[in-house]
Amino acid sequence: MKFFSGFSLKNEANFFDAYMYKSDFSVCGFSYGAIKAFEYVLGQVEEDKRVDTLQLFSPAFFQSKDEKFKRLQLMAYRKNENIYLEQFINACFLPYERKDVERSVTVLEELEELLYYEWDIEKLSALKNAGVVIEVYLGGKDQIVDADAAKEFFFDVSTVTYIKDANHFLQLS
Repeated sequence: MKFFSGFSLKNEANFFDAYMYKSDFSVCGFSYGAIKAFEYVLGQVEEDKRVDTLQLFSPAFFQSKDEKFKRLQLMAYRKNENIYLEQFINACFLPYERKDVERSVTVLEELEELLYYEWDIEKLSALKNAGVVIEVYLGGKDQIVDADAAKEFFFDVSTVTYIKDANHFLQLS
């Protein structure tokens, strides 16, 4: 199993143990890491390498957000990276108590990429048609991504598990 971490994070896969399908042919990604997992699987399938399952945990989905929202995020990051990341990680855990997470080094370009990333429904369909099982997990109380818009977007190309009372880390308390 290959796991891709979320923006500014590392070693957070343990939050998703209850949902992860751990096999040599599964790929998982959380938030920003879901983008990286998707792109990785696209490359693997193009090279005729076997991937059975792609699991996207709270995938970074901002294509339903307007330009003003995205500019404000980037402006806040540029103003004070440490304060932005602290507030961002706190929001990931809302409405529940924050847990300890390991942070990675971040760069502005990663934030830009996740804010402006456009999920491609045709590429997702191609993966599905190639036999890759796509699973999307969303929390109804997610304070980071628009879980309702993501649920609607991914519905036709994946199995969507919508956990009504879960946060961005898919925690229930």
